[in-house]
Amino acid sequence: MPQYTPPLRDMQFVLHEMLNVEGALKKLPPHADIDAATIDSVLEEGGKFCAEVLYPLNRVGDREGCTYHGDGVVTTPTGFKEAYQQFVEAGWGGLGMDPDYGGQGLPHVVHSAFMEMMNSANQAWTMYPGLSHGAYNALHAFGTDEQKNLYLPKLVSGEWTGTMCLTEPHAGTDLGILKTKAEPNADGSYSITGTKIFISAGEHDMAQNIVHLVLARLPDAPGGTKGISLFIVPKFIPKADGSLGKRNAFKCGAIEHKMGIHGNATCVMNFDGATGWMVGAPNKGLMAMFVMMNSARLGVGMQSLGLAEVAYQNSLAYAKERLQSRSLTGPKLKDKPADPIIVHPDVRRMLLTQKAYVEAARAFTYWAGLAIDVEHKHPDEKVRKDNADLVALLTPVVKGFITDNGYESTTLAMQVLGGHGYISEWGLEQHVRDARINMIYEGTNTIQALDLLGRKVLGDMGARLMKFGKAMQAALAPFGEMSEMQEFLAPFNALQSEVQKLTMEIGQRAMKNPDEVGAAAVPYLRLIGHLVFSFAWCYAAGVALRKQDSGDAFYKTKLVTARFYFAKLYPETAALIAQARAGSQSLMELEAASF
Repeated sequence: MPQYTPPLRDMQFVLHEMLNVEGALKKLPPHADIDAATIDSVLEEGGKFCAEVLYPLNRVGDREGCTYHGDGVVTTPTGFKEAYQQFVEAGWGGLGMDPDYGGQGLPHVVHSAFMEMMNSANQAWTMYPGLSHGAYNALHAFGTDEQKNLYLPKLVSGEWTGTMCLTEPHAGTDLGILKTKAEPNADGSYSITGTKIFISAGEHDMAQNIVHLVLARLPDAPGGTKGISLFIVPKFIPKADGSLGKRNAFKCGAIEHKMGIHGNATCVMNFDGATGWMVGAPNKGLMAMFVMMNSARLGVGMQSLGLAEVAYQNSLAYAKERLQSRSLTGPKLKDKPADPIIVHPDVRRMLLTQKAYVEAARAFTYWAGLAIDVEHKHPDEKVRKDNADLVALLTPVVKGFITDNGYESTTLAMQVLGGHGYISEWGLEQHVRDARINMIYEGTNTIQALDLLGRKVLGDMGARLMKFGKAMQAALAPFGEMSEMQEFLAPFNALQSEVQKLTMEIGQRAMKNPDEVGAAAVPYLRLIGHLVFSFAWCYAAGVALRKQDSGDAFYKTKLVTARFYFAKLYPETAALIAQARAGSQSLMELEAASF
C-alpha cells in the first residue's frame, strides 16, 4: 500500500555536504546564527507532520474532491480543514516569512526543503498555503505600509489564505487581452468587475478569509500588458483592527472537474463590483504579479520534485518485494519461486531514471532556494545582483525541466508496478494525474522555454548564461585535480561548450527570422536543464569520491547514480542539440489549412 518517508538523509547531503548551507548563511546577517542542527531539527519535525498528517489525506482528497454547494460555497475533502488548523497552530506557514509580521524568519532554502516534503505528502492540500506564500511575497514587495500591516500578519499566521487571479475565459497566457475592469471609487478604493477562471484555492472552508490578488484594467488604461493594474480583493473586507467586516461582492461560480489535484478547489470567480485596493503603481500590475508568478513557478518545480520522490519510493518498495520471473544471469532467491523484479535490467533503468532525476532536482531547487536567500540578505550589492541574475535565468528551467521529468518519473513508477500501477489503491496513478498539471499551469512549459531563450538568454546577449557558466566552473574547480572526476567533468565541459556554440547560432538566425526562437526554445530549455543536472551530478560525485572510503554505502550509491545519469540520460543532449539546430522551416512550411 502507498507509503512516504521523508528523504532526510539525501536532503542533509544536499544542504550540508553539497551546499554547505551553514557556512553560506553565516555570510547573511539575518541568518548568521542558524546552524545545521537547527535546520535538521526543523525538517525532521516538518517531515513528521507531512508523513503523519498530510500523506494519509492524499487519497482521501483524490477520491472525495471538493464540493460546490450551488451558492458559491465550497467545502474541502474530509480532514483537510482539520489538518490546516494543525498547520496554523504549529506555525508552519510562517517558516520563511518576515518576523516583522509574525514569521519565523528562517532561510528560504529551509522553506524550500519543507515544501518538497509537503508536496510529496499531498500536493492538492499544499496548494492552499502555497498560494498564500506567493500572495505574501507580492504584498511584501509592493504593498503600502498600511496594506502590509493589515494583510501580512494574517497571511503569515495562516488565518487568511491568498490567491492570484490572472486567467480569463477568453485569455489564457495572453494577459494583454484581459477584460476585467477596475472603476475608481471616491474613497480611493476600486470597483472590480469581471470573471477569472482556473483560480486554485479560490474558495474553500479552511480559513477565515481569502485574499485575492486580481489583475484588472483602469478606465483610461492603455491596451496590452502596459495597461494592467493589480488589486487586493478580499473575500471579507477587513476592518482597521484586522477583524472581518462585510462580505465582498464576488463569489465562486463553479469549480472545475479535473484530471488530478482533486483536493484543491479550482474555481471560476465572478467579481461583480467587488471592492479592491491597488497594489503598486497604476498600469504596473504585472511587475507586482511577476513576484508572485515567479514564486509560483519555483513552487511548481518543487511540486514535481515532491511527486517524483514519493512515486519513486513506492515503485522501489514494490520492485524489491514483487516476485516475477528469474534473473537473466540465474536465480537470485533460490528458495523462492521467482526473483524480485528489481533484478531485471529494465526495471533498474526505470528506478535509476527516477532516482537520478529526483536527486539532481533536489540539489537544483535547494541551490535556487539558497540563491534567493543570498539575493535578498547578502550585504554585498554585487553578490546580491549576481544571485538575482542566476535565479531569474534558471526559474523557467526549474519550472519546465523538473515538471517534464516529474511527469516522466511518475509514469515510470506506475510502469514498474505493471497492472497494479494502473489500479487506484496503489496510489501511483494518482501521482501521474496530479503531476500532469504541473507542466501546464503558471505558464506552460513552452512559455517557460520562450522566456528562457528569448528573454533570459538572447535578451541580454547571453550575459546571465555566461555568468552561470563561470559560477559552475568555479564551483567545480576544487575537484579538477582528482583523476577520478574526469569521467564526470569531461561530458559536463563538452556540454557547456556545445551550449555556447548553439546559443550563438540561434541568436544569429533569430535576427533574420524570429520563428527560429520559437522552434528552438523547447529543446533548448531541456538542454539547459541537462547542463544544470550535469553540473549537479559532477558536484555530488566530487563530494562522494572524497568520502567513498568512509564505509557509508550512501556515497557509493551516489556515485553509481551519477554514472547512470551520464551513461543513460545525458546522451539525450545530442538529440536536443540536433532538434534545436533543425530550425523552423519544417514547422512553419505548411499553411494552416493544409494540416
